[in-house]
Amino acid sequence: MVIEKYYENLSCLHVNTMPNRAYYIPYGNAEDAVMKDRIHSDRFVLLNGNWDFKYYESVYDIKEEFWRDGFNNSDFIKIPVPSVWQNHGFDHHQYTNLKYPFPYDPPYVPHNNPCGIYQTEFELKENETLQKKHLNFEGVDSCFYVYINETFVGYSQVSHSTSEFDITDYVKEGKNKLSVLVLKWCDGSYCEDQDKFRMSGIFRDVYILSRPENHVRDFFVTTKLLNDAGKAEIYAKLDFAGETKTVKYSFLDSSNHLLKKGESTQNEICFELDNPSLWNAEQPYLYTLIIESEQEIIATKVGVREIAVKNGVVYLNGTKIKFRGVNRHDSDPVTGYAISVEQMEKDLRLMKEHNINAIRTSHYPNAPVFLELCDRYGFYVIDEADLETHGAGEIYGEQADMFLLVSDPAFEKSVVDRVQLLVSRDKNRPCVVIWSMGNESGYGCNVEKALEWVKSADRTRLTHYESMSMHRDYKPDLSNLDLYSRMYASGQDIVNYFENKEPDKPFIQCEYVHAMGNGPGDIEDYFQLIDKYDGFCGGFVWEWCDHAIFMGQHENGKDKYFYGGDLGDFPNDGNFCMDGLVYPNRKPHTGLLEYKNVLRPIRITAKDTGNKVFVMRNMLDFSNVKDLLFIRCQVTQDGEVVFEQEITDKNVLDLKPHEQKEIAVDFPTMESGRCFIKFEFIQKADLGLTKKGHIMGFEQIEIATQDSENKRTLELLKHAHKSNKEINVDQDDRWIYVKGENFKYTYNKLTGVFDTLSFHNKDILQKPMEYNIWRAPTDNDGGISNQWRGCGYDRTIARAYETTVNQEENAVAIQTKLSVSAVYIQRIMDIEVVWTIEKDGQIHAEISVTKNETTPFLPRFGIRLFLPKEMCDVEYFGLGPNESYQDKCRSSYYGKFTSTVKDLHEDYLKPQENGSHCGCDYIMIHAEGTGLLAYSNQQFSFNASNYSQEELSKKAHNFELSESDSTIFCLDYKQSGIGSNSCGPELLEQYRLKEKKYVFDIKICPLRF
Repeated sequence: MVIEKYYENLSCLHVNTMPNRAYYIPYGNAEDAVMKDRIHSDRFVLLNGNWDFKYYESVYDIKEEFWRDGFNNSDFIKIPVPSVWQNHGFDHHQYTNLKYPFPYDPPYVPHNNPCGIYQTEFELKENETLQKKHLNFEGVDSCFYVYINETFVGYSQVSHSTSEFDITDYVKEGKNKLSVLVLKWCDGSYCEDQDKFRMSGIFRDVYILSRPENHVRDFFVTTKLLNDAGKAEIYAKLDFAGETKTVKYSFLDSSNHLLKKGESTQNEICFELDNPSLWNAEQPYLYTLIIESEQEIIATKVGVREIAVKNGVVYLNGTKIKFRGVNRHDSDPVTGYAISVEQMEKDLRLMKEHNINAIRTSHYPNAPVFLELCDRYGFYVIDEADLETHGAGEIYGEQADMFLLVSDPAFEKSVVDRVQLLVSRDKNRPCVVIWSMGNESGYGCNVEKALEWVKSADRTRLTHYESMSMHRDYKPDLSNLDLYSRMYASGQDIVNYFENKEPDKPFIQCEYVHAMGNGPGDIEDYFQLIDKYDGFCGGFVWEWCDHAIFMGQHENGKDKYFYGGDLGDFPNDGNFCMDGLVYPNRKPHTGLLEYKNVLRPIRITAKDTGNKVFVMRNMLDFSNVKDLLFIRCQVTQDGEVVFEQEITDKNVLDLKPHEQKEIAVDFPTMESGRCFIKFEFIQKADLGLTKKGHIMGFEQIEIATQDSENKRTLELLKHAHKSNKEINVDQDDRWIYVKGENFKYTYNKLTGVFDTLSFHNKDILQKPMEYNIWRAPTDNDGGISNQWRGCGYDRTIARAYETTVNQEENAVAIQTKLSVSAVYIQRIMDIEVVWTIEKDGQIHAEISVTKNETTPFLPRFGIRLFLPKEMCDVEYFGLGPNESYQDKCRSSYYGKFTSTVKDLHEDYLKPQENGSHCGCDYIMIHAEGTGLLAYSNQQFSFNASNYSQEELSKKAHNFELSESDSTIFCLDYKQSGIGSNSCGPELLEQYRLKEKKYVFDIKICPLRF
């Protein structure tokens, strides 16, 4: 072997790397340091670009000393740095959540350890060799060996942390050759078993810094609030390379006006600031500290802020705060781990637009520039160490447990090193308010050592570790943990935490409301608990984006995204990586829209709608409503706007954080119809990432009227065929034939539904009607759907026992007793249905259901119709325009909406139930002069789709779907809610369709235009 086997040596994590330090970039002059990005620093040389590259299936395939000048690299290809080699045709993609992708044999990894050799050249001019040269790698997965000009420089690991090498003695004037060998796995890979696609290579920036012989090597800025924040102490601890020198310092405000200046001959800077502007996520005010030594300028942004826990509550700057957060991976379907500043800003802009104020860097440190952006734009950050040993819990036998490695003294150095790299690099970032020791690694002595070190190094931030309760027989010392962290705790778990004892630590959900596929559906329920308990400081949705690999376009024009198992990877965890609030291309899921409105900045409730008085509550932590937004009011009657007003008066909007007040809106008195008042919260000025006019959220409140019948239904019924002619009825053993002036219906006495509906000689049904209890399982149905299938819900059979016909003067009533069951399954439900057909062809269904209580709760209950394909235009009054379910409807509001069947479809990458709308008064579906209207006095749900639930159930990818020859039209009494059980608690009882008895009352009327 041509290299030393550092990659399997736990006592040798790094070779010749420089001591850990805070991230910063030195400059040659103060103006550039303050005003310009690092790329413009004369002390910064970026080595990104197209490097020479060769991939090897095994490190043992490298037979020659590739760093030598005589090495023949003519068969190398060009590869961009930064990037991951799997995205350039080498190795293979693999997605695994829990299991290690190699045998569990720490610290050893397979001999067939894929690797890549990278080579590039850089040039140094004569005067440039007089300064120190420090080579930085911000991210390399998993470990790497560095050579310059035929000489070994060093080795490092910890994929998501910066490694810095002093290359001064290895470089020369003119051209210099840099060779880097990157291995896919090393002993550190046992600590990097995060839930993600596994990718390899140099995936973050590579650059050289020029430094004088004597310089400020490291510094740590802290701020302390004094006199109830009438003053602040700014303190910077300095560490020097070479001789300790006098430094000058300047302190600028956000407009770069000088506030303080001085010099220090010691290893510290300290001064007080009067009337400081404090940093928080809503008002991210940043000062600039300039540190000037003999030949070098360092500028760092400073946010004056103080986070603390008091009586089990989290305070920032003396104010109770809530984290409205998300977990975010570095992930892109094309570039993988390699994320540009533009991609970062796109994520942050979307988060701001959706009222998110906090990010957990799951489960590793992000690039340093990402945290600078969070400083600038205002996000609270849980900064997490590059540590997860989940796979240790997946080995065979009773000894399997995540905590094996964090309890193994052999891994102490590795665990502590990862935390030290995190804290040392990011300690000057004001956005970082919490240090996290890692993720899903169990609790053991190594984590305690890391926590002990953190508390000795930084007392200004809180500490967090979700696996604090996973310690088997180990007696844990939790004294250095500031937060009680849980993943996916149920609402009852949270209530128990606060009600059954006096908690000494704030409660935080570092992961919750698993956003997989159609979901999450219980965000509002968790919000109510966060709002109820001061000690519940918030949560972080799992997770921000769907992880997938872009594979080009399908012949049908759809983008092809692959997930676990699609690329022959073993082990894999399927589509469990598709669990984000946005699609891989960052198109928002409806779940993100739901989250946005749950997090709206204002909540308004009705105090007395008769007198038009409402209560407005400011949900923000630091902003007065009058400074941030104005309110647009809109009153609708049966979906039509009858009143609009903007509330811009600052006296009305003057509402401090966490406070509430009454407001009055002088709208016309409404006496009839379905009436609602909607309040939209409109951003009044441009902010860092969002623009003036941005809608920050809305509230809708129903206005009671004496006559609440929706008059739009009556308007549509005017298009029903009017007739005074008698209805003719014939029947045989199997069918009942009902014929009116312009309609012919065939009723099946064996199944209790209509087989055909013909209106004006047009067949409205292309297949017989069905009783329907199945839905294509959502990802969040994952747990219960096996029970549903086991009980035959996906293959039901209707069997009628008795049918009677009663012909009256103006109508015909057909009454049937039937059951719904499945092959080898007992009755799931008994039904008594009365179908009343009137002279105009209208059908009134009264479906009385008695459910077998031994069977699981139902996905849905209703009837399914197969309409002609051309019937594709839709109008409805209900909760829209986004898909809505009983526990996932906060991004929707009551109104009249028009759409097409195609546009009602939410194209989840793994097909599943989607596009339904609940809370409906009516739904009309029509085309070319013919329509079908369904309406009821009880709110109902509908779904109109080009895809059958069977098709959605069996296809693994959206681009594989085949459209039905019919428009699939489902009318539902109700659907069960969505929940977040894909990786969370079971669906809440109140959202389950488990009623023993109920009546679905609905009318169906053919229309002629």
